[in-house]
Amino acid sequence: MTPLVLIPGMMCDARLWGDLPGRFARRMIVHAPCSEAESIEALAGLILADAPPRFALAGLSMGGIVAMEIIRQAPERVERLALLDTNPFAETEAVRARRQPQIDRALAGELASVMRDEMKPFYLAPGPRKAAVLDLCLDMALELGPEVFARQSRALRDRPDQSGTLRGFSGPALVLMGRHDQLCPLDRHEAMHRMMPQSHLVIIDGAGHLPPLEQPEPTFEALQNWLEA
Repeated sequence: MTPLVLIPGMMCDARLWGDLPGRFARRMIVHAPCSEAESIEALAGLILADAPPRFALAGLSMGGIVAMEIIRQAPERVERLALLDTNPFAETEAVRARRQPQIDRALAGELASVMRDEMKPFYLAPGPRKAAVLDLCLDMALELGPEVFARQSRALRDRPDQSGTLRGFSGPALVLMGRHDQLCPLDRHEAMHRMMPQSHLVIIDGAGHLPPLEQPEPTFEALQNWLEA
């Protein structure tokens, strides 16, 4: 059974995936951190150095951006690809302009404020799980700390466009998003689906940017179908 490599989003750890890894208990699961370098290229290289020779690959948000770079560097090692709530394009100038002030604030001791005021409000769909999921997001971010925030912010700011990478990938692919995702909206996912015409596009109702935590059951079902395709 092909191992599954999971890459979390920005300022998240393995808890992002909720109980989904337990659902695939018979499959080798590799949690790949996305925190030890400050370029997307270097992050992908670190993951490839520790990953099995061939694997299924799933990444959410920044994890999806790193997953695309893994495909660019070593397409022969990736059997299938799942991209969740992510973006194949380079950073826009408007977002780039916000990065350094956020980095400065985080390094000055204001990481909790940056996460609470500028990032978390855009994460989730309304609903009864929202407060608990937001608390978990803040806990993950504070455990990772401001230096990781700075490295990840720089990596995202300087990331390459991966449109050509996706057009060259022919393996089984899943493009999944929460319907209420404001960070990575529908047009980004429709674009990825067009770049990989063999992919399945799945939109999860009642979820925003973090479907594995907001709506675990339909997210698990979509990932299971992708792994078994």
